[in-house]
Amino acid sequence: MDVVAATRAYESWMARQTEVVRADLAFKHSQMALAPFPFLRATYYRWAATFPQVCPELAKAPRVLAVGDLHVENFGTWRDREGRLVWGINDFDEVHQLPYTNDLVRLAASARLAITADRVLIPFKEACEAIEQGYRRGIESGGRPILLEERHQALRRQALGRLRDPARFWAGLASLPPSRGRSNEAALQVLRASLPAHIDKPVLLRRRAGLGSLGHPRVVLMIEWDGALIAREAKAAIGSASAWLAAPDNYSPPILYQRAVEQAVRCPDPFLEVTEGWIVRRLAPDCSRIELVSVPTRKDQAEWLSAMGWETANVHLGSPKAIGHVKADLENRRGGWLREAARAMVELVRREQTEWAAAHQGLTAEH
Repeated sequence: MDVVAATRAYESWMARQTEVVRADLAFKHSQMALAPFPFLRATYYRWAATFPQVCPELAKAPRVLAVGDLHVENFGTWRDREGRLVWGINDFDEVHQLPYTNDLVRLAASARLAITADRVLIPFKEACEAIEQGYRRGIESGGRPILLEERHQALRRQALGRLRDPARFWAGLASLPPSRGRSNEAALQVLRASLPAHIDKPVLLRRRAGLGSLGHPRVVLMIEWDGALIAREAKAAIGSASAWLAAPDNYSPPILYQRAVEQAVRCPDPFLEVTEGWIVRRLAPDCSRIELVSVPTRKDQAEWLSAMGWETANVHLGSPKAIGHVKADLENRRGGWLREAARAMVELVRREQTEWAAAHQGLTAEH
């Protein structure tokens, strides 16, 4: 299938599992047409299908419970049970049993595209080295959660920068439009269960966020509690696109999100839960994704990419039976293997994004 046919097939499969928010899906299609980086983020189903074709040897590497849709903007912060600020991967929608190399190559490919877009400042070779070194150190050490208390100065500067204006964060949530989807009643049930207070007249809001999961219902409930605002979000969960490729007629594949979070070397977010087909999480200024623009210097970005490699290892270490095989495989991978594979995947992403942009322009002109 070409990218247009594959998109239709995947979205048809998605629609068999959840209500589809058509306006968000149309927005996703327009973002895919803009540039390769948003296209990469929005089309994990294409990566999952093409990675084994472009990198057949890497696709035979030892398998772990992998993130799947990993990229440089899939990281953020949350508070653990002790109130400590934690940094790490914040989206596990596409978790699946995959070669460990999948996550590393996709992370490096996203860095390459971000460099081209002037959002990452360090050279591509240096970016790949930082990712790989961080991953190797994480695997060899047995991992450790990344807490921004005593260590990780560059990451802490990013996080604290985002925490400076909570008033702006809450004003943004308050400006969201009301949610009117058919899924509201089901979302309300799980949202009520996650809140510390009774809600007499709940108001549900519609939030558009991310790219890969655009089209899934995403419902926010915000209330005032003990003198200040709190909020929860419920996002409809479906199976990984990798599950779709493995069994396209299976419309109820297992959701592996919570399993990945629980098995990883991690200080978990106590508010994150997958329940009754919904991913429920706390929304707050200190519980959100960190964007590339908040990492201003080359030195900080090198540390930041190395931490991404380490955090990837933290997740892969949740598959302990595979780690010995991963270590042995890594020992045989030297030189520029990660850079070469990422460059090959980027070339394909750019070609497919050009094809999609042309097709999307034609469809837009027809309407």
